[in-house]
Parts: sequence; C-alpha cells; structure tokens
Amino acid sequence: GMTAPKEYGGRGFSQMAYCRILEEIGARCAATSVFTNAHHSIGIRALLLFGTREQKQKWLPPLVTGEQLAAFALTEKEAGSDAANVQTVAQPSADGSHFILNGEKRYITNAAIAHVLTVMARTPIPGTDKTAITAFLVTPDMPGFTMLEARMPKLGIRGTATGRFACHNVRVPKENILGPYGKGLRVALTVLDFGRTTFGACCTGAAQTCLRLAVEHANTRRQFNKTLGDFDLVKKKIARMAADIYAMEAMTQVTASLIDRGLEDYMIETAMLKVFTTERLWEAVNDAFQIHGGAAYFNDSPLERMLRDARINQIGEGSNEVLTSFIALVGMRGPGMEFKELYDTMMKPWRPDRMKAWSAGLNRLGAAVKVPNVPVRAQRLRGYAGQLGRLIWRFNLTVNRALVQYREPILDMQLIQERIANSAMEMFASACVLSRLDSELQNTGRNGSSAPPNQRAAELFLRQSFARIRRFLGEMNGNDDRELLATADLVLGKSQTAGRNGH
Repeated sequence: GMTAPKEYGGRGFSQMAYCRILEEIGARCAATSVFTNAHHSIGIRALLLFGTREQKQKWLPPLVTGEQLAAFALTEKEAGSDAANVQTVAQPSADGSHFILNGEKRYITNAAIAHVLTVMARTPIPGTDKTAITAFLVTPDMPGFTMLEARMPKLGIRGTATGRFACHNVRVPKENILGPYGKGLRVALTVLDFGRTTFGACCTGAAQTCLRLAVEHANTRRQFNKTLGDFDLVKKKIARMAADIYAMEAMTQVTASLIDRGLEDYMIETAMLKVFTTERLWEAVNDAFQIHGGAAYFNDSPLERMLRDARINQIGEGSNEVLTSFIALVGMRGPGMEFKELYDTMMKPWRPDRMKAWSAGLNRLGAAVKVPNVPVRAQRLRGYAGQLGRLIWRFNLTVNRALVQYREPILDMQLIQERIANSAMEMFASACVLSRLDSELQNTGRNGSSAPPNQRAAELFLRQSFARIRRFLGEMNGNDDRELLATADLVLGKSQTAGRNGH
C-alpha cells in the first residue's frame, strides 16, 4: 500500500518514491518485483482509480496492510496483447442482483494466493445485441471458482505464483462491478499504464546489478596476462550498459513525475518506457553474461537466474511489438487527423469549416518548418540540445511526409511504424537524459561534488542515440522492406505480397 492514501492505511508515497523502491527490489529479485507489481501497481491500483468509496472502504484496508493480496485477471487463451478479445462472459441474473461469470483465465500472477481478483468479462449492452468488457471484483471463495493450476511451470520468475483458474456459473454481486459498466477495457489499459512505469523501475534496478557484476568480474578476472577490463570489446559492453542505465533511470523518473503532476494522458510515455527499458535490460543481461563467460551458465551464478527472469519483460503487460505499433499510431493520430482535414478541404473547398481545416494544415506546416528549441542551462549541453532540436524537426518532417505518402495504408505498415516508434523512443530517452544531466551539472556547480562516470555515460548515450535516430529516419526511404516481406511470405507459405507493406 505504498501509494495508497493514508486514510486506507497506506503510506501516501508519490509514484516517484514508489519507483525508487521498486528499483531497489528489481536490483535484487525479479520475482519479488513482479509479485509486488501485480499486487500493488495493477491490483490495488484498479481499486484506487476506479473503486467507489464503499468498495475502497471494504477492500483496501486489508490489501494495503498486506493481510490480503490482489491479482489482475485479463489474460485468456484468445486475449493476451489483444485485450479487447476477452471471451469470459458475465450475464446478469434474472433479478439483476448478480452477474453469472463463465470462462477461464491463465498466466495470472498471484492468482493462487490472491484474496481478491479484478476479472475482465464480456457483458451484454442493454437494448442491443452487442457486448462490452466490464471489470468485476471476484473472490476465490465464491462457488464455481476453481483454481486449475496454482503454479504453472515456467522459464523464469519462478518465485511468483502464476496460475490458471476457471469460473463456472460464479455469482458476483452487481456491487462488485469495478468502474463504469462496459468500460472494463479502460480500467485495464489505465491500470497497465501504472504497471509499465514500475516495469521501468524494476528493469533499471536489474540492469544496475548486471553492470555491478560485470565490473567486478572485469576488474578481477585475468586472461592473457590482463584483466578482462583491459580489453576493448569488454570495455564496449561496460560503457554501453552504463549509458543505457543512465537513460533508463532518467526515463523512469520523468515518466513517474508525469503521473505525480496529475497529467491525464501519459500512455505513450509509459509504453515507450516499458519497451525501452525491457529491451535494454535484455541487452545488459546478455552483455554481463558474455563478460562472465561459461561461469554464468551454471545454476550457482546469479546471471543464470537473471537471464531467465529478464525474458518475460518483453512479453508481459503488452508485448513490445504491439506497444511499438501503438506508440507510432497513437503518436501520429493528431497529425493524421489534421492532414485529413486539409486533404478534405482541398478536395471540397466549399466546406463550411474550411478555415478550421486550413488552420490545422498551417499548424502542421509550422511544425515541419520550425526547429524546436530544447532548453538547457549548462553551457556544455547546448550543442547536444541543438542536435536534438534538429532531429525533432527532421522527425516531424519525416512523419508528415509518411502520412502524406501512405495515408490510410500506414495503419498496417508495421515496419514503417517501427522506425517511427524507435525514433520517438530515442528522442524521449535523449530528452530525459538531457534534463537529468542538466540538473546534475547545476548541482555539481553548487556543492562542488561531481559524478564523472555518470556524466560521461550520459553524453555517450546522447551521441549514440542521435546516431540511431538518424539511421531510423534514413531507413524510412531507403530500406529492404519489400524483399523482407516477400521472403517471409515465401517461408510462411503465403501468397506473394511483395510491396504490400513496402515501398
């Protein structure tokens, strides 16, 4: 109950403070961080955000103290990253006092040890033949609730109880509906935004442990009359880990601060944080593993467990591939609508709202022409800030060109989406790094302290990130997409579709 209000027995921590704690937990044990995340970040959080006052008073106190545990049950056989494809159904009883739940959930963290589960089920929309997803508070003592597997065998995070359960005619009181009726998908997606923020914190902590272990081994292990740390290829891995970890921590801090400031929309930032940190942790584990050599492969090495534990991060709470497309498409939604308005105006100049459409078009033109100013206080960072501003300008120009060139088909062009999303993630990471480094340099000037390794790592990240952005943007026009897709279709035994999503 760290972020729960004190009136329910919580500590009232900010999201920033909570992420700092999760970072420390993640540095020590991934299973414990996943357990905590499931209970608090997506379990309790659903009640905090969407519960009625009566629901909060009933459920929160024992959950906040840890006397009881929470779980969040969305995933099914046909509903993973496709959260809208839930097949569990909830039909209202004849007298309207209950809902009858039927269905099966799987891969649910804490399922076998939870006292209350937020279960997503498909409910009928009154007066229509349509359905919508609704969230329900379900307890395992309800008749018809059956735990099919308490601890599903899995590759990593073996300290967590990942379970599978079924509901057979489970009667849930209507008072247990969590959030608005038929708005369960909004409940799920909002709660997952919080979970992705703490995902970033946990991954950052784990990556720090990887770096610490790699440095210790590189400084003590000798081969060919040298320590491993004397070899350039080992140094390359150490430097890359340090640079990425600086960015991971900066991104987590900025994203947590968005939540603490009360912003209503931060779903793109949390998605970028989740994708970036999970992929960088995987690289950090792999690099640390390689530095340790064969010794890391055995069970007595912490890196053996860390490698197994880290793999799930790119899948859980939305696969990175789905989130990558999400980042690109949601980010382009505003500019896309403005271009549509402009296009429709050119096709139908007699439209009554033509001035509004022309204004939208001019706004897009202005964004494409003007190089944005990236403010920093430290003189030594102004060159980096200027480069980032020019890259943002080039990114805007490239996205505008892609929207004009591809129009609606871009919704299915995932290779184009990936480059746009990767560029956006790198720019977000660079902005966070600049902000953090700028603050640290100001503090260094005031108190005389310094942190040269961190600052050098930050500047290395900026240089490498800028190079990656240039590559992603350059590949928007010069790429092998047609050949790649045609080759994949042949291997998959599909009909030839060369050029379908290429250009």
